[in-house]
Amino acid sequence: MPPTILHQFWAFIEETQTTTLLNLDDATLVGWLTGQFQRQNVLNTEETQHLSTYISGRLPLIRELAEERSPAYQ
Repeated sequence: MPPTILHQFWAFIEETQTTTLLNLDDATLVGWLTGQFQRQNVLNTEETQHLSTYISGRLPLIRELAEERSPAYQ
């Protein structure tokens, strides 16, 4: 994945509501994040597949970051 796409992805994660990141099951969250990010950033099929795999491997980190932003966490 190009660094620019990764940077945009993590910025997108920071803008995503914590309830969405914390309440969806893993498969649904991967699909939702991939779809929403793809709508904002035109990706080809290969980039979309790589992004989906990348997200799957980082779900614990994504959820941890969301928990830290969550009002219930503080």
